[in-house]
Amino acid sequence: MPTAKKAGPRLQNTNNELSPGPGTKVAEGDLGTGYYYKLFKSFGVDADGRITASELATRLRESGISETDPRVTEVWAALRRGIDIEGQSRIDLDRFISLCQKGGSVVAKSIRGDFVIPDFAALQTEIAGIYESLRRVDAGHVADYIPQLGRVDPENFGIALCTTDGQRFAVGDADTMFCVQSVCKPINYCLTLEEHGADVVHRHVGREPSGRGFNELTLNSDGLPHNPMINSGAIMSCSLIRPKHDTADRFEYVAETWRRLAGGGTVGFNNAVYLSERRTADRNFALGYFMREHGSFPEGTDLVETLEFYFQCCSIEVDARSLSVVAAALANGGVNPLTGERVFSADTVRKCLSLMSSCGMYDYSGEFAFTIGLPAKSGVSGGLMIVVPGVMGICVWSPRLDALGNSVRGVAFCKELVGRFNFHVYDSFAAGEISGKRDPRRGKNEEEITSTMRLLWAASQGDLDDIRIALATGKDPNSTDYDKRTALHLAASEGHLEAVQYLLNQGADPKINDRWGGTARSDAERGAHERIVKLLTPSPAVAG
Repeated sequence: MPTAKKAGPRLQNTNNELSPGPGTKVAEGDLGTGYYYKLFKSFGVDADGRITASELATRLRESGISETDPRVTEVWAALRRGIDIEGQSRIDLDRFISLCQKGGSVVAKSIRGDFVIPDFAALQTEIAGIYESLRRVDAGHVADYIPQLGRVDPENFGIALCTTDGQRFAVGDADTMFCVQSVCKPINYCLTLEEHGADVVHRHVGREPSGRGFNELTLNSDGLPHNPMINSGAIMSCSLIRPKHDTADRFEYVAETWRRLAGGGTVGFNNAVYLSERRTADRNFALGYFMREHGSFPEGTDLVETLEFYFQCCSIEVDARSLSVVAAALANGGVNPLTGERVFSADTVRKCLSLMSSCGMYDYSGEFAFTIGLPAKSGVSGGLMIVVPGVMGICVWSPRLDALGNSVRGVAFCKELVGRFNFHVYDSFAAGEISGKRDPRRGKNEEEITSTMRLLWAASQGDLDDIRIALATGKDPNSTDYDKRTALHLAASEGHLEAVQYLLNQGADPKINDRWGGTARSDAERGAHERIVKLLTPSPAVAG
Protein backbone atom coordinates (compact mmCIF):
# COMPACT_ATOMS: atom_id res chain seq x y z
CA MET A 1 0.00 0.00 0.00
CA PRO A 2 1.45 3.40 -0.92
CA THR A 3 1.83 5.46 2.23
CA ALA A 4 3.13 8.86 3.14
CA LYS A 5 6.83 8.92 3.76
CA LYS A 6 7.70 10.02 7.26
CA ALA A 7 10.65 12.34 7.50
CA GLY A 8 12.90 11.70 10.46
CA PRO A 9 14.14 14.43 12.78
CA ARG A 10 16.01 17.02 10.72
CA LEU A 11 18.53 19.68 11.66
CA GLN A 12 17.75 23.00 10.08
CA ASN A 13 20.31 25.75 9.59
CA THR A 14 18.76 28.85 11.11
CA ASN A 15 20.62 32.00 12.10
CA ASN A 16 23.95 30.21 11.58
CA GLU A 17 23.00 27.54 14.12
CA LEU A 18 21.80 23.97 13.71
CA SER A 19 18.39 23.60 15.35
CA PRO A 20 16.19 20.53 15.83
CA GLY A 21 13.34 19.89 13.41
CA PRO A 22 9.70 19.44 14.47
CA GLY A 23 9.05 16.59 16.85
CA THR A 24 12.70 16.23 17.87
CA LYS A 25 13.13 15.71 21.61
CA VAL A 26 16.14 17.63 22.91
CA ALA A 27 17.32 18.16 26.47
CA GLU A 28 16.90 21.77 27.58
CA GLY A 29 20.60 22.15 28.24
CA ASP A 30 21.44 21.09 24.67
CA LEU A 31 19.36 23.75 22.94
CA GLY A 32 21.20 26.25 20.76
CA THR A 33 20.33 29.74 19.58
CA GLY A 34 18.81 28.36 16.39
CA TYR A 35 16.22 26.38 18.35
CA TYR A 36 15.13 29.44 20.28
CA TYR A 37 15.18 31.49 17.08
CA LYS A 38 12.57 29.17 15.58
CA LEU A 39 10.34 29.66 18.63
CA PHE A 40 10.97 33.40 18.46
CA LYS A 41 9.93 33.50 14.80
CA SER A 42 6.56 31.95 15.68
CA PHE A 43 5.64 35.41 17.02
CA GLY A 44 5.14 38.63 15.07
CA VAL A 45 8.74 39.83 14.79
CA ASP A 46 9.01 43.53 13.85
CA ALA A 47 11.52 45.17 11.53
CA ASP A 48 13.94 45.62 14.42
CA GLY A 49 13.89 41.90 15.22
CA ARG A 50 11.74 42.16 18.36
CA ILE A 51 8.43 40.79 19.65
CA THR A 52 5.98 42.31 22.11
CA ALA A 53 6.05 41.24 25.74
CA SER A 54 2.26 41.16 25.72
CA GLU A 55 2.22 38.59 22.90
CA LEU A 56 4.47 36.24 24.88
CA ALA A 57 2.32 36.77 27.99
CA THR A 58 -0.81 35.95 25.97
CA ARG A 59 0.77 32.76 24.64
CA LEU A 60 1.58 31.63 28.18
CA ARG A 61 -1.93 32.37 29.44
CA GLU A 62 -3.60 30.61 26.52
CA SER A 63 -1.56 27.48 27.18
CA GLY A 64 -2.73 27.49 30.82
CA ILE A 65 0.38 28.83 32.55
CA SER A 66 -0.83 30.91 35.46
CA GLU A 67 0.88 34.03 36.80
CA THR A 68 1.07 32.25 40.17
CA ASP A 69 2.91 29.24 38.70
CA PRO A 70 6.07 28.89 40.85
CA ARG A 71 8.04 27.50 37.90
CA VAL A 72 7.85 30.76 35.97
CA THR A 73 7.78 33.36 38.74
CA GLU A 74 10.79 35.18 37.30
CA VAL A 75 9.38 35.11 33.79
CA TRP A 76 6.07 36.64 34.80
CA ALA A 77 7.83 39.25 36.95
CA ALA A 78 10.00 40.24 33.97
CA LEU A 79 6.99 40.41 31.65
CA ARG A 80 5.02 42.56 34.10
CA ARG A 81 7.95 44.97 34.35
CA GLY A 82 8.26 45.09 30.58
CA ILE A 83 4.61 45.56 29.57
CA ASP A 84 3.50 49.20 29.49
CA ILE A 85 -0.11 50.44 29.39
CA GLU A 86 -0.35 49.78 25.65
CA GLY A 87 1.46 46.45 26.01
CA GLN A 88 4.05 47.62 23.49
CA SER A 89 7.27 46.81 25.33
CA ARG A 90 9.57 44.83 23.01
CA ILE A 91 11.75 41.76 23.55
CA ASP A 92 14.74 40.94 21.34
CA LEU A 93 16.08 37.43 20.70
CA ASP A 94 18.67 37.53 23.49
CA ARG A 95 16.05 38.60 26.03
CA PHE A 96 13.65 35.96 24.71
CA ILE A 97 16.27 33.23 25.15
CA SER A 98 16.93 34.44 28.70
CA LEU A 99 13.21 34.23 29.54
CA CYS A 100 12.93 30.73 28.06
CA GLN A 101 15.88 29.56 30.13
CA LYS A 102 14.54 31.15 33.32
CA GLY A 103 11.31 29.21 32.86
CA GLY A 104 13.06 25.87 32.45
CA SER A 105 11.12 24.01 29.77
CA VAL A 106 7.76 25.63 30.60
CA VAL A 107 8.00 28.65 28.29
CA ALA A 108 9.28 26.66 25.32
CA LYS A 109 6.65 23.95 25.79
CA SER A 110 3.94 26.60 25.97
CA ILE A 111 5.03 28.05 22.64
CA ARG A 112 5.30 24.62 21.01
CA GLY A 113 1.94 23.47 22.37
CA ASP A 114 3.73 20.49 23.86
CA PHE A 115 1.71 20.04 27.06
CA VAL A 116 -0.62 17.15 27.92
CA ILE A 117 -3.54 19.31 26.67
CA PRO A 118 -2.11 20.96 23.53
CA ASP A 119 -5.17 23.08 22.74
CA PHE A 120 -5.82 24.26 26.27
CA ALA A 121 -7.89 27.24 25.16
CA ALA A 122 -10.47 24.88 23.64
CA LEU A 123 -10.68 22.90 26.88
CA GLN A 124 -11.18 26.11 28.87
CA THR A 125 -14.07 27.04 26.60
CA GLU A 126 -15.68 23.64 27.15
CA ILE A 127 -15.29 23.78 30.95
CA ALA A 128 -16.62 27.34 31.08
CA GLY A 129 -19.60 26.22 29.00
CA ILE A 130 -20.36 23.37 31.39
CA TYR A 131 -20.09 25.77 34.32
CA GLU A 132 -22.59 28.16 32.75
CA SER A 133 -25.03 25.35 31.95
CA LEU A 134 -24.96 24.12 35.57
CA ARG A 135 -25.33 27.47 37.31
CA ARG A 136 -29.11 27.17 36.97
CA VAL A 137 -29.18 23.80 38.79
CA ASP A 138 -30.63 24.41 42.25
CA ALA A 139 -31.48 20.91 43.47
CA GLY A 140 -30.20 19.62 46.81
CA HIS A 141 -29.52 21.14 50.22
CA VAL A 142 -26.47 22.18 52.23
CA ALA A 143 -25.23 19.89 55.01
CA ASP A 144 -27.02 21.49 57.96
CA TYR A 145 -26.33 18.69 60.44
CA ILE A 146 -23.04 20.50 61.09
CA PRO A 147 -24.29 24.02 61.96
CA GLN A 148 -21.35 25.92 60.44
CA LEU A 149 -21.69 24.10 57.12
CA GLY A 150 -25.40 24.87 57.13
CA ARG A 151 -24.59 28.60 56.99
CA VAL A 152 -22.65 28.40 53.70
CA ASP A 153 -24.24 30.20 50.76
CA PRO A 154 -25.84 27.41 48.68
CA GLU A 155 -25.30 29.44 45.49
CA ASN A 156 -21.51 29.11 45.70
CA PHE A 157 -20.12 27.28 42.69
CA GLY A 158 -16.56 27.01 41.47
CA ILE A 159 -14.61 24.74 39.14
CA ALA A 160 -10.83 24.51 38.84
CA LEU A 161 -8.51 22.16 37.02
CA CYS A 162 -4.78 21.56 36.87
CA THR A 163 -3.08 19.23 34.39
CA THR A 164 -0.09 17.03 35.07
CA ASP A 165 1.94 19.67 33.17
CA GLY A 166 0.69 22.45 35.46
CA GLN A 167 -1.80 24.01 33.04
CA ARG A 168 -4.53 25.65 35.10
CA PHE A 169 -7.98 27.12 34.66
CA ALA A 170 -10.68 28.19 37.10
CA VAL A 171 -14.14 29.67 36.85
CA GLY A 172 -16.73 30.83 39.36
CA ASP A 173 -16.10 30.84 43.11
CA ALA A 174 -12.76 29.07 42.76
CA ASP A 175 -11.02 31.38 45.26
CA THR A 176 -13.54 30.93 48.09
CA MET A 177 -12.28 28.78 50.96
CA PHE A 178 -14.21 25.70 52.08
CA CYS A 179 -13.49 22.80 54.43
CA VAL A 180 -12.27 19.60 52.84
CA GLN A 181 -14.36 17.37 55.12
CA SER A 182 -14.25 13.82 53.69
CA VAL A 183 -11.85 14.86 50.93
CA CYS A 184 -9.19 14.55 53.63
CA LYS A 185 -9.71 10.78 53.68
CA PRO A 186 -7.65 9.79 50.62
CA ILE A 187 -4.79 12.05 51.71
CA ASN A 188 -4.74 10.56 55.20
CA TYR A 189 -4.90 7.07 53.72
CA CYS A 190 -1.85 7.89 51.57
CA LEU A 191 0.00 9.07 54.68
CA THR A 192 -0.72 5.79 56.48
CA LEU A 193 0.57 3.79 53.49
CA GLU A 194 3.74 5.88 53.32
CA GLU A 195 4.36 5.40 57.04
CA HIS A 196 3.44 1.75 57.56
CA GLY A 197 2.91 0.03 54.20
CA ALA A 198 -0.27 -1.63 52.96
CA ASP A 199 0.10 -4.85 54.94
CA VAL A 200 0.12 -3.07 58.30
CA VAL A 201 -2.55 -0.52 57.36
CA HIS A 202 -4.98 -3.18 56.19
CA ARG A 203 -4.69 -5.14 59.40
CA HIS A 204 -6.84 -2.32 60.78
CA VAL A 205 -9.03 -1.25 57.84
CA GLY A 206 -10.55 -3.15 54.94
CA ARG A 207 -10.55 -2.25 51.26
CA GLU A 208 -14.02 -3.22 50.06
CA PRO A 209 -17.05 -0.99 49.41
CA SER A 210 -19.39 -1.10 52.38
CA GLY A 211 -22.67 -0.71 50.52
CA ARG A 212 -23.81 1.23 53.58
CA GLY A 213 -24.03 4.89 54.64
CA PHE A 214 -20.71 6.68 55.18
CA ASN A 215 -21.36 7.07 58.92
CA GLU A 216 -23.30 3.87 59.54
CA LEU A 217 -22.50 1.88 62.66
CA THR A 218 -21.13 -1.20 60.92
CA LEU A 219 -17.88 -3.16 60.51
CA ASN A 220 -16.87 -5.95 58.18
CA SER A 221 -16.74 -9.64 59.12
CA ASP A 222 -13.25 -9.14 60.59
CA GLY A 223 -14.46 -6.39 62.89
CA LEU A 224 -12.74 -3.68 60.84
CA PRO A 225 -13.98 -0.58 59.00
CA HIS A 226 -14.86 -1.53 55.42
CA ASN A 227 -12.49 0.97 53.78
CA PRO A 228 -10.60 4.23 54.47
CA MET A 229 -13.12 6.37 52.55
CA ILE A 230 -15.95 6.12 55.10
CA ASN A 231 -15.96 7.73 58.54
CA SER A 232 -14.93 4.69 60.56
CA GLY A 233 -12.07 3.96 58.15
CA ALA A 234 -10.95 7.59 58.18
CA ILE A 235 -10.90 7.58 61.99
CA MET A 236 -8.76 4.44 61.79
CA SER A 237 -6.37 6.19 59.37
CA CYS A 238 -5.96 9.01 61.89
CA SER A 239 -5.01 6.48 64.57
CA LEU A 240 -2.15 5.32 62.32
CA ILE A 241 -0.64 8.70 61.43
CA ARG A 242 2.42 9.33 63.65
CA PRO A 243 0.69 7.86 66.71
CA LYS A 244 3.66 8.51 69.03
CA HIS A 245 3.64 12.27 68.41
CA ASP A 246 1.41 14.77 70.18
CA THR A 247 -1.73 15.97 68.42
CA ALA A 248 -0.33 19.38 67.46
CA ASP A 249 2.66 17.82 65.67
CA ARG A 250 0.45 15.23 63.99
CA PHE A 251 -1.89 17.90 62.66
CA GLU A 252 0.99 20.07 61.48
CA TYR A 253 2.38 17.05 59.61
CA VAL A 254 -0.94 16.57 57.80
CA ALA A 255 -1.34 20.30 57.10
CA GLU A 256 2.19 20.49 55.72
CA THR A 257 1.42 17.55 53.41
CA TRP A 258 -1.59 19.47 52.09
CA ARG A 259 0.62 22.51 51.49
CA ARG A 260 3.13 20.38 49.57
CA LEU A 261 0.36 18.84 47.50
CA ALA A 262 -1.19 22.26 46.78
CA GLY A 263 2.14 23.59 45.47
CA GLY A 264 1.93 26.99 47.07
CA GLY A 265 -1.86 27.21 46.95
CA THR A 266 -3.98 28.38 49.85
CA VAL A 267 -4.35 25.90 52.72
CA GLY A 268 -5.89 26.95 56.04
CA PHE A 269 -7.91 25.76 59.01
CA ASN A 270 -11.47 26.66 60.00
CA ASN A 271 -11.69 26.57 63.78
CA ALA A 272 -15.40 27.38 63.81
CA VAL A 273 -16.19 24.32 61.69
CA TYR A 274 -13.90 22.21 63.87
CA LEU A 275 -15.75 23.29 67.03
CA SER A 276 -19.13 22.83 65.33
CA GLU A 277 -18.24 19.36 64.11
CA ARG A 278 -16.81 18.37 67.49
CA ARG A 279 -20.01 19.47 69.23
CA THR A 280 -22.22 17.39 66.91
CA ALA A 281 -19.99 14.29 66.72
CA ASP A 282 -22.11 11.72 68.56
CA ARG A 283 -22.14 9.31 65.62
CA ASN A 284 -18.37 9.54 65.14
CA PHE A 285 -17.80 8.95 68.84
CA ALA A 286 -20.15 5.97 68.60
CA LEU A 287 -18.13 4.62 65.66
CA GLY A 288 -14.93 5.04 67.65
CA TYR A 289 -16.21 3.19 70.68
CA PHE A 290 -17.73 0.50 68.46
CA MET A 291 -14.34 -0.11 66.84
CA ARG A 292 -12.58 -0.10 70.20
CA GLU A 293 -15.07 -2.68 71.46
CA HIS A 294 -14.08 -4.93 68.53
CA GLY A 295 -10.35 -4.42 69.10
CA SER A 296 -9.89 -2.74 65.71
CA PHE A 297 -7.44 -0.02 66.74
CA PRO A 298 -3.67 -0.42 67.06
CA GLU A 299 -2.56 -1.10 70.60
CA GLY A 300 -2.24 2.04 72.73
CA THR A 301 -4.60 4.21 70.64
CA ASP A 302 -6.06 7.16 72.55
CA LEU A 303 -9.60 7.20 71.18
CA VAL A 304 -10.60 10.75 72.15
CA GLU A 305 -7.33 12.19 70.85
CA THR A 306 -7.77 10.26 67.59
CA LEU A 307 -11.29 11.62 67.14
CA GLU A 308 -10.12 15.18 67.84
CA PHE A 309 -7.39 14.70 65.24
CA TYR A 310 -9.95 13.44 62.73
CA PHE A 311 -12.20 16.49 63.26
CA GLN A 312 -9.18 18.75 62.74
CA CYS A 313 -8.29 17.04 59.46
CA CYS A 314 -11.86 17.51 58.22
CA SER A 315 -11.66 21.22 59.07
CA ILE A 316 -8.65 21.95 56.86
CA GLU A 317 -9.63 24.66 54.39
CA VAL A 318 -8.70 25.03 50.73
CA ASP A 319 -10.11 26.74 47.67
CA ALA A 320 -10.98 25.01 44.41
CA ARG A 321 -7.75 26.13 42.73
CA SER A 322 -5.63 24.53 45.45
CA LEU A 323 -7.66 21.33 45.57
CA SER A 324 -7.31 20.92 41.81
CA VAL A 325 -3.52 20.98 42.23
CA VAL A 326 -3.79 18.36 44.98
CA ALA A 327 -5.83 16.21 42.59
CA ALA A 328 -3.27 16.84 39.83
CA ALA A 329 -0.49 15.56 42.10
CA LEU A 330 -2.47 12.32 42.44
CA ALA A 331 -3.07 12.26 38.67
CA ASN A 332 0.69 12.68 38.28
CA GLY A 333 1.54 9.62 40.38
CA GLY A 334 2.32 11.58 43.54
CA VAL A 335 4.48 14.32 41.98
CA ASN A 336 3.29 17.91 42.28
CA PRO A 337 3.17 19.30 38.72
CA LEU A 338 3.98 22.85 39.84
CA THR A 339 6.94 22.15 42.10
CA GLY A 340 8.21 18.82 40.77
CA GLU A 341 8.29 17.47 44.33
CA ARG A 342 7.37 13.84 44.88
CA VAL A 343 4.95 13.88 47.81
CA PHE A 344 3.74 10.26 47.64
CA SER A 345 5.18 7.19 45.97
CA ALA A 346 3.54 5.98 42.76
CA ASP A 347 2.56 2.73 44.49
CA THR A 348 0.80 4.64 47.29
CA VAL A 349 -1.15 6.69 44.75
CA ARG A 350 -2.09 3.59 42.77
CA LYS A 351 -3.62 2.02 45.87
CA CYS A 352 -5.36 5.24 46.87
CA LEU A 353 -6.90 5.83 43.44
CA SER A 354 -8.12 2.24 43.36
CA LEU A 355 -10.09 2.79 46.55
CA MET A 356 -11.30 6.22 45.43
CA SER A 357 -12.67 4.51 42.30
CA SER A 358 -14.61 1.92 44.28
CA CYS A 359 -15.44 3.75 47.52
CA GLY A 360 -14.95 7.50 47.08
CA MET A 361 -18.53 8.65 46.45
CA TYR A 362 -20.39 7.27 49.48
CA ASP A 363 -23.33 5.02 48.53
CA TYR A 364 -23.14 6.34 44.96
CA SER A 365 -19.67 4.87 44.38
CA GLY A 366 -20.77 1.93 42.25
CA GLU A 367 -22.98 4.02 40.02
CA PHE A 368 -20.27 6.67 39.75
CA ALA A 369 -17.69 4.07 38.71
CA PHE A 370 -20.12 2.71 36.12
CA THR A 371 -21.20 6.06 34.69
CA ILE A 372 -18.15 8.29 35.17
CA GLY A 373 -15.29 5.81 35.48
CA LEU A 374 -12.87 8.12 37.31
CA PRO A 375 -11.38 8.12 40.83
CA ALA A 376 -13.09 10.80 42.91
CA LYS A 377 -13.76 11.81 46.51
CA SER A 378 -16.62 13.95 47.71
CA GLY A 379 -17.17 15.82 50.95
CA VAL A 380 -20.30 17.13 52.67
CA SER A 381 -19.03 20.71 52.36
CA GLY A 382 -19.78 20.35 48.63
CA GLY A 383 -16.23 19.72 47.50
CA LEU A 384 -15.53 17.07 44.88
CA MET A 385 -11.99 16.05 43.93
CA ILE A 386 -11.75 14.24 40.59
CA VAL A 387 -8.63 12.57 39.19
CA VAL A 388 -8.08 11.88 35.49
CA PRO A 389 -4.95 9.68 35.81
CA GLY A 390 -2.03 10.93 33.76
CA VAL A 391 -3.97 13.98 32.58
CA MET A 392 -5.39 16.31 35.23
CA GLY A 393 -6.97 16.92 38.59
CA ILE A 394 -10.28 18.75 38.94
CA CYS A 395 -12.15 20.31 41.84
CA VAL A 396 -15.82 21.21 41.76
CA TRP A 397 -17.22 23.04 44.76
CA SER A 398 -20.97 23.50 45.12
CA PRO A 399 -22.51 23.08 48.61
CA ARG A 400 -25.93 21.73 47.62
CA LEU A 401 -25.88 17.97 48.24
CA ASP A 402 -28.01 15.11 47.04
CA ALA A 403 -29.56 12.52 49.37
CA LEU A 404 -26.28 10.55 49.46
CA GLY A 405 -24.12 13.51 50.48
CA ASN A 406 -22.53 14.30 47.09
CA SER A 407 -22.52 17.71 45.42
CA VAL A 408 -25.42 17.84 42.94
CA ARG A 409 -23.60 20.14 40.54
CA GLY A 410 -20.38 18.20 41.07
CA VAL A 411 -21.91 14.94 39.92
CA ALA A 412 -23.65 16.70 37.03
CA PHE A 413 -20.30 18.20 35.98
CA CYS A 414 -18.70 14.76 35.91
CA LYS A 415 -21.45 13.43 33.67
CA GLU A 416 -20.95 16.32 31.27
CA LEU A 417 -17.17 15.87 31.34
CA VAL A 418 -17.15 12.20 30.37
CA GLY A 419 -19.99 12.78 27.94
CA ARG A 420 -17.83 15.20 25.98
CA PHE A 421 -14.33 13.74 26.47
CA ASN A 422 -13.03 10.19 26.44
CA PHE A 423 -11.88 10.28 30.08
CA HIS A 424 -13.85 7.27 31.35
CA VAL A 425 -11.28 4.65 32.33
CA TYR A 426 -12.71 2.22 29.77
CA ASP A 427 -13.34 4.63 26.90
CA SER A 428 -10.32 3.14 25.12
CA PHE A 429 -12.34 -0.03 24.53
CA ALA A 430 -14.82 1.98 22.49
CA ALA A 431 -12.17 3.64 20.33
CA GLY A 432 -13.52 1.98 17.21
CA GLU A 433 -17.12 2.94 17.85
CA ILE A 434 -18.94 6.13 17.03
CA SER A 435 -19.05 7.94 20.38
CA GLY A 436 -18.75 11.60 19.43
CA LYS A 437 -16.33 12.09 22.34
CA ARG A 438 -13.18 14.13 21.89
CA ASP A 439 -9.67 13.54 23.18
CA PRO A 440 -8.22 16.86 24.41
CA ARG A 441 -4.82 15.19 24.70
CA ARG A 442 -4.56 15.46 20.91
CA GLY A 443 -3.38 18.61 19.20
CA LYS A 444 -5.59 20.80 17.04
CA ASN A 445 -4.73 18.88 13.89
CA GLU A 446 -3.69 15.53 15.32
CA GLU A 447 -7.21 14.12 15.50
CA GLU A 448 -7.88 15.16 11.89
CA ILE A 449 -4.65 13.50 10.73
CA THR A 450 -5.37 10.34 12.73
CA SER A 451 -8.90 10.00 11.36
CA THR A 452 -7.60 10.47 7.81
CA MET A 453 -4.98 7.78 8.23
CA ARG A 454 -7.57 5.46 9.73
CA LEU A 455 -9.83 5.89 6.70
CA LEU A 456 -6.93 5.34 4.29
CA TRP A 457 -5.70 2.28 6.15
CA ALA A 458 -9.20 0.76 6.20
CA ALA A 459 -9.50 1.37 2.45
CA SER A 460 -6.15 -0.25 1.75
CA GLN A 461 -7.28 -3.32 3.70
CA GLY A 462 -10.77 -3.39 2.22
CA ASP A 463 -12.22 -3.11 5.74
CA LEU A 464 -15.76 -1.95 5.02
CA ASP A 465 -16.75 -1.73 8.69
CA ASP A 466 -13.94 0.68 9.50
CA ILE A 467 -14.59 2.68 6.33
CA ARG A 468 -18.25 3.05 7.35
CA ILE A 469 -17.29 4.14 10.86
CA ALA A 470 -14.79 6.71 9.59
CA LEU A 471 -17.29 8.21 7.16
CA ALA A 472 -20.17 8.10 9.67
CA THR A 473 -18.22 10.44 11.94
CA GLY A 474 -18.23 13.04 9.18
CA LYS A 475 -14.89 12.26 7.56
CA ASP A 476 -14.59 13.53 3.99
CA PRO A 477 -14.27 10.49 1.66
CA ASN A 478 -11.86 12.56 -0.46
CA SER A 479 -9.38 13.22 2.37
CA THR A 480 -5.79 12.71 1.22
CA ASP A 481 -2.44 11.73 2.65
CA TYR A 482 0.92 13.42 2.09
CA ASP A 483 1.03 12.04 -1.47
CA LYS A 484 -2.50 13.36 -2.17
CA ARG A 485 -3.82 9.80 -2.36
CA THR A 486 -7.42 9.20 -1.35
CA ALA A 487 -9.14 6.15 0.13
CA LEU A 488 -10.39 5.40 -3.39
CA HIS A 489 -6.81 5.33 -4.72
CA LEU A 490 -5.78 2.82 -2.08
CA ALA A 491 -8.85 0.57 -2.34
CA ALA A 492 -8.50 0.47 -6.15
CA SER A 493 -4.76 -0.18 -5.99
CA GLU A 494 -5.28 -3.16 -3.67
CA GLY A 495 -8.23 -4.59 -5.64
CA HIS A 496 -10.98 -4.15 -3.02
CA LEU A 497 -14.06 -3.99 -5.24
CA GLU A 498 -16.69 -3.64 -2.48
CA ALA A 499 -14.71 -0.86 -0.80
CA VAL A 500 -14.39 0.99 -4.11
CA GLN A 501 -18.13 0.67 -4.75
CA TYR A 502 -18.99 1.88 -1.24
CA LEU A 503 -16.64 4.86 -1.46
CA LEU A 504 -18.13 5.87 -4.81
CA ASN A 505 -21.62 5.66 -3.29
CA GLN A 506 -20.46 7.94 -0.47
CA GLY A 507 -19.20 10.65 -2.83
CA ALA A 508 -15.59 9.65 -3.46
CA ASP A 509 -14.31 11.46 -6.56
CA PRO A 510 -12.54 9.13 -9.06
CA LYS A 511 -11.06 12.09 -10.95
CA ILE A 512 -8.74 13.23 -8.12
CA ASN A 513 -5.06 13.01 -9.04
CA ASP A 514 -2.32 12.07 -6.59
CA ARG A 515 1.00 13.92 -6.55
CA TRP A 516 2.22 11.86 -9.50
CA GLY A 517 -0.91 12.57 -11.57
CA GLY A 518 -2.40 9.12 -11.01
CA THR A 519 -6.10 8.42 -10.51
CA ALA A 520 -7.84 5.55 -8.76
CA ARG A 521 -8.51 4.03 -12.19
CA SER A 522 -4.84 4.14 -13.22
CA ASP A 523 -3.96 2.44 -9.93
CA ALA A 524 -6.49 -0.32 -10.67
CA GLU A 525 -5.06 -0.70 -14.18
CA ARG A 526 -1.56 -1.01 -12.81
CA GLY A 527 -2.76 -3.80 -10.50
CA ALA A 528 -4.76 -5.50 -13.29
CA HIS A 529 -7.98 -5.24 -11.29
CA GLU A 530 -10.27 -5.32 -14.32
CA ARG A 531 -13.62 -5.20 -12.52
CA ILE A 532 -12.52 -2.10 -10.62
CA VAL A 533 -11.20 -0.51 -13.83
CA LYS A 534 -14.61 -1.07 -15.40
CA LEU A 535 -16.36 0.37 -12.35
CA LEU A 536 -14.18 3.48 -12.49
CA THR A 537 -14.51 3.94 -16.26
CA PRO A 538 -17.19 6.51 -17.05
CA SER A 539 -19.89 5.47 -19.48
CA PRO A 540 -19.71 6.99 -22.99
CA ALA A 541 -22.62 9.32 -22.21
CA VAL A 542 -20.80 10.67 -19.14
CA ALA A 543 -17.48 10.78 -21.01
CA GLY A 544 -19.02 12.80 -23.85
